[in-house]
Amino acid sequence: MAFNIKYKKSVERDLKRLNQADASRILDKIEEELSEKADTHPVLKGEFAGLRKLRIGDYRVIYAVIESDCLILRIGHRREIYR
Repeated sequence: MAFNIKYKKSVERDLKRLNQADASRILDKIEEELSEKADTHPVLKGEFAGLRKLRIGDYRVIYAVIESDCLILRIGHRREIYR
């Protein structure tokens, strides 16, 4: 099943905090991984229950799967993304 990738406005702010190479690598990986297999990545627990994560090196992409859409909510370093 193919998923439509959609980004929340706050993701643009998250990407501006990263250097250009990391931001480009993360966006490429999002398009590659989540467009086909968004529903196969781990589901989070606790405060973020129901959301999913994609691990890209030290960075995490937090997203939600809504029917045939994949809504990217946050992108950040693993030490600060869950705060």
